Amino acid sequence: MIRLLSINWNVDPVLFDLGLIQIRYYSICWVLCFYVSYIIFRQIFKKENLKRELLDKLTINYVIPFTFIGARLGHCLFYEGAYYLKYPWEIILPFHDGKFIGYAGLASHGAAFGILFALWLFCRKYKKTYIWSLDRIAIAVPVAGAIVRFGNLMNSEVYGHTTDLPWGFVFVRAGETSPAHPTQIYEMLAYLLLFVVLYYLFFKKDLGIKKPGVIFGIFLIGLFTARFLIEFVKQNQVEFEEQMSLNMGQWLSLPFIITGAVILVFCLLNKISVNDKYGKTK
Repeated sequence: MIRLLSINWNVDPVLFDLGLIQIRYYSICWVLCFYVSYIIFRQIFKKENLKRELLDKLTINYVIPFTFIGARLGHCLFYEGAYYLKYPWEIILPFHDGKFIGYAGLASHGAAFGILFALWLFCRKYKKTYIWSLDRIAIAVPVAGAIVRFGNLMNSEVYGHTTDLPWGFVFVRAGETSPAHPTQIYEMLAYLLLFVVLYYLFFKKDLGIKKPGVIFGIFLIGLFTARFLIEFVKQNQVEFEEQMSLNMGQWLSLPFIITGAVILVFCLLNKISVNDKYGKTK
């Protein structure tokens, strides 16, 4: 009966095979997440009467490169540190164990650190307040996260433990024969819901101006709480996590949740200015 209710997932992760080069859904998803994020930021900059030139510098010179750098280093250091300390050149080269794999090893927590660092560099150079940038990037990140999780679904990776629920997926290409939690979809839905909430608070309630920092605090709590809870039904990504009370994703999520709570309380209780030479906020 369970097999009849479950979904056999056997999608080829390669969209186009051009011989030496393969175009994968996952790669397209990364490109798409940056494009969609850019569109969201364009709406934000239009609302605040900020120059398009500043937006291009923020995205092209800072956010995009440091997101990839952070995501790659995050995977290599957090999940396979011992291996990449032995073969550090494979952090840069698209190989693993001598086999060409492309840049499949990317970690969302590493991407978060990369984005935070990129925003700090941007604000330092262009005299923006850091809280200004954090509130606005928080609106785009959940959408990007949802798109990347769709890429994980197409790769038949980052899925959950076995389940007898009717929406369980049998990830055939991963060698599974029993239905498992489609945790990629769980995260996609959670992130999209968070995006709707943050978009509403920014564009309809003007919280980015009235209460700077509140949007970013809600973002940290919402996104990483969802990630923390979903990890309970998600398979561990590396073997050493089997010996841990909480897996690596959960341990990495806790500091973000705590930081979000502190920021939210502080910003609700204090008046913070986001005045700068580029914006019209007060």
